[in-house]
Amino acid sequence: MANLIVRNISDEVAQALKVHANRLGMSAEAAHRQILEQVLIRPKKKSFLEVLREMPDVGKDSDFARVQDDTALEVFS
Repeated sequence: MANLIVRNISDEVAQALKVHANRLGMSAEAAHRQILEQVLIRPKKKSFLEVLREMPDVGKDSDFARVQDDTALEVFS
């Protein structure tokens, strides 16, 4: 594993990290590691096709048939 040294951090940021870590019950170093992982190592986003393939096959095509509503046309006449 690599080591990372971050220099020139404002006192405000350092204190906020310590408070955050304390709330989580961990060291500031562990909280720093967790923050970096959450921001930089995100799960791969699925493609639109992958999302479509995961959708359950429910209903029939006729359930989703478009119905013409002529009442809306009367308002604009």
